[in-house]
Amino acid sequence: MPDLGKYADTVLSAYVASIVLVVVLVVLTLRRGRKVRAEMKQVEQRMSKNG
Repeated sequence: MPDLGKYADTVLSAYVASIVLVVVLVVLTLRRGRKVRAEMKQVEQRMSKNG
């Protein structure tokens, strides 16, 4: 790792914050995808019952 000098804390905290935000976005996206998939399955079942 390069020597960051007095900016090491700032740079490393920015990296950590970025990684945390990316992980949060991925988790939220996956949760939303599961929810939408379940809703679509329910709609498809209703449509197949009604013709």
